[in-house]
Amino acid sequence: MVMGSRCKILIVRDLLSGTKRFTELKKSITDISKKVLTDNLRIMEEHALVSRKVYAQVPPKVEYSLTDLGRSLRPVIDAMCKWGEEYQKSLKE
Repeated sequence: MVMGSRCKILIVRDLLSGTKRFTELKKSITDISKKVLTDNLRIMEEHALVSRKVYAQVPPKVEYSLTDLGRSLRPVIDAMCKWGEEYQKSLKE
């Protein structure tokens, strides 16, 4: 239930490489509206997977990063990537 959408998996994938701003996530995750991305980030923040840091400046600057709990998903994401690579190879045979 916590990671039940494609969007959340892609957010974790992108944040595994480090802190990102909203616009960076939006550009990386194609075919997603700002509202859906915002909603998923908020849900992930509520589940303690993502932390949100707001800088008091104009224009506002917000950065997202994975918490320790969020980073613990790395083996799961890596396993899914490996499975996907093996699946692609099997299609070519």
